Amino acid sequence: MVHAFVMVETATGAAESVVEAALDRDAVSEAHVVAGEYDVIAEVTGDSVDTVLRSAAALRSVDDVRDSTTYVAMAD
Repeated sequence: MVHAFVMVETATGAAESVVEAALDRDAVSEAHVVAGEYDVIAEVTGDSVDTVLRSAAALRSVDDVRDSTTYVAMAD
């Protein structure tokens, strides 16, 4: 299983709705509002790096997502 962590910048006041939308996606195992440079962190899982990267990129289509950065875990 491949894991990635997606750091998401949202529109002002939209972090909670982005978390809810992210959690509705099958590939997202966890999502949290966080303090700092980003507003949300989501964990994406899949069978391959390609699958995980496609799922992470799809989070950009969620309403009020402004930007994201994805970090693929090198080991479990």
